[in-house]
Order: sequence, then structure tokens, then C-alpha cells
Amino acid sequence: MDKRRENLSSLINDDLLSQCIHCGLCLSVCPTYVTTNLERSSPRGRLRLIKEYADDKNKLGNIFEDEMDFCLGCRACETACPAGVKYDVLHNETKYLLSKDKKVNLKKILIKFFLNKILANPSNLKLYSRILRTYQQSWFRKMLHSSNILKNISSKLFLIDELTPQISKISSDEIIDEITLPISKHIHNVTFHVGCIMNVGFAEINLDTIEVLKKSSCKITTPKNQYCCGALHAHNGELKKAKELAKNNIDLFRNYEYEYLIANSAGCGTFMKEYYELLKDDKDYLKSAEIFSSKIRDISEFIYDNDIKFNSGKFNDSVTYHDACHLVHGQGIFEQPRQIINDICDKNFREMHNSTFCCGSAGIYNILRQNDSQIFLDQKMQNIIKTNADVVITGNPGCIMQLRYGVKKNNLNLKVKHTVSFINEQKGI
Repeated sequence: MDKRRENLSSLINDDLLSQCIHCGLCLSVCPTYVTTNLERSSPRGRLRLIKEYADDKNKLGNIFEDEMDFCLGCRACETACPAGVKYDVLHNETKYLLSKDKKVNLKKILIKFFLNKILANPSNLKLYSRILRTYQQSWFRKMLHSSNILKNISSKLFLIDELTPQISKISSDEIIDEITLPISKHIHNVTFHVGCIMNVGFAEINLDTIEVLKKSSCKITTPKNQYCCGALHAHNGELKKAKELAKNNIDLFRNYEYEYLIANSAGCGTFMKEYYELLKDDKDYLKSAEIFSSKIRDISEFIYDNDIKFNSGKFNDSVTYHDACHLVHGQGIFEQPRQIINDICDKNFREMHNSTFCCGSAGIYNILRQNDSQIFLDQKMQNIIKTNADVVITGNPGCIMQLRYGVKKNNLNLKVKHTVSFINEQKGI
């Protein structure tokens, strides 16, 4: 048995394997299985492939690697699983081991460069973001799109350009003070994680978050020189860099006294809540990781759990809600944003069919597997259209980008908003 499979065998121990009882409850909630009806594209099918690969019983070839990449990592199977299988841990570690064995190609080089040299480095991220914003504001981009030149040259590059967030004029960490005091009495002491893509591409959502926290009696500390949480790295085989970033964040935030660390990105919040799992084998950081993770709160979770009330004003638009995978499946947050939205828009909320099914964004899945991603997006957009809603709300930047493209693609008169922006716009606190 070669070293790669020996490592995988140590990962897939007997206790972990025996957790899956092959009951099939995960099948109906798995987007890839529902789409293909192939057992290998189901969670239990992929677990079987992992076992066979670890045991070296079959030469699976490219099938194994393709199935690991085909998986959205949405974790709907974990919500449905009665046995508590930690599918996400298995999936991430398997992709890490596979990434070490992949042949070097241009695609792999570009992904590693983006994750490790840009996303993981705040200075580089801001530099490249400014360059990207210059392009986005230029006549050249307008010409490429209005003439369909880019689309005709490469439909893949066109879609990447469409799905890239519109870079904010100024990064949120350049606007937000390190200490922000509450508007009224001081009840809560919180810190805020500005994120990486959120910081440069969704600065307005971060500013909305600060405003909502100010109105919620919070003293907010927003440390300077923050790091990416590492979620995208872990989901794309860069576990070592993910651990490094996790330690950087733990080291930074341990310098502050706070009750909660607020996150407004479902993917970031979920990953930071699980730093203790990521660093379980690091004796120097395990305890600190446990303390750090225990304080993470999604903004909707914080508002709901602390019973922050809203003054329901007149709101005529109808609203629906899309559950970001890592919020509903990763953190178990389902009722909280719905209750908040209902408090604001009263009877204008419309539940969406299959609201917890993935929209196809899944980190950078919509860039790496464009055709598959568009299938899931089309399914999601049909369910949104059936609600006849004027506004769709969600709690994750990737979902916002994906759904906004879906709105444009289907020529819909529909607004896509982050939960916290919706709250702040109504000024109902």
C-alpha cells in the first residue's frame, strides 16, 4: 500500500466507518444524488468510495477524484443523518490527501495561487481587489460584455466575470473604527470578523452589520489586520494553510475581552465554530480553539438568542428566504432568520420550496464546476420564482453572488439581500 492510501486508511478508522448505517435518509436531501440518481454521487456512496480507496480494493481511477469534486460540501446529509456521521471532516481531509497527489497543471497552480497568495494575504487581497475594481469600472469591461466578445471568446471566463463580486470602493476595515460604541446603553461586548471577500467585495454588508450591532446595545471591537478564516482553503484541499489561518485568528482575537465574535458569512461562521475540530491534534492550540469557537455567533443567531426586538413598520414587498447551506446544515440555524424577517415584514413572508437545497455557489464550486453549478442554480431559481416574492434574503456572500446572477440570467425584477442589510434598511430596531 502506498503512502497516500496508508494516510487515508489512518483517517478512515473503524469507528468512523461504522457510524454510517447505510439507511439512505441522506439520499433525498443530497443535491447531486437527486440530480443524477447515481449511488456513487450520494453521501453514503462517496463514503463507500473513500473506504475502497483507503483499503486499496479497487483502482477507482478518476471516478473517485471526480466524485469528491462533484460533491458540493453542502452538509445536508449531516442534517439528515441519524448516526451523526461527520461527512464534512471526511470530505475535506480526503480532498487534502488527493490534492497532494494531483498532477501539476495550470488550473491547480491558479487555485493554489488564489487561495494561498491572495486570499490568505490581506495586503495582496486588497492590491488585487483594487486592480479588479479598476477593470470592473472601465469602459473595456463594458465593451467586452455589451458586444458579447468575452462570451464568444470563452463562456467560462464570461461566467467567472459575471460571478465575481463588484469590488467595494473602500474596504470595510478602512472605514470601521477599531472600537464602535452602542447608540444607547451598553449591554453586550462583541468583536467582529470582517472576513476576506466580505471585506473587499461586500463592504456595505459589513457596515450594515456594525450599524445593527450598534442599535443592539453592543460595544463592537473590530481588530485591524484580520485574516481570512480558512474555510475556502479547507474545502479545496489546502488544510495546512487553513490551520495556519485559524491559528492566526485565534492569536489575534485572544488579545481582546468579548462575549461573542460576530460573523455575517455563513461559511466563515461555520468554519470558525469548528476550529476545535480542525486543530484537534494540536495540543498547543486545542484549548484556545475550543474557547474561540464557543464564542462565534452568526449575526441572525445573536439577534435571535438575545431577544433583540424590532419595531415592525409598513413593509409592502413580499419576501422569501434562501437557507445558506453552512448556516442551516453547518450551524443548525433555520428558525432564527425567519423569525427576524417575520418580525419586520409581518405577513409578507413566503416560504420557499426546498429552501435548504444548495444554490450551487458552494465556495468556489460555481467557478470550478460551472455546468454542475448552473444546474443547481436553475433549480433554485425556479423555486424562488414560484414564491412570487419581491425580495430574496440569505446569509452568505457566495449565495448572494450566485442568486444575483440567477436573477440577471432569468431577467427577473427581484432583489437579493443579506439578512443584516434587510434589517438595517428597515431601521426597525
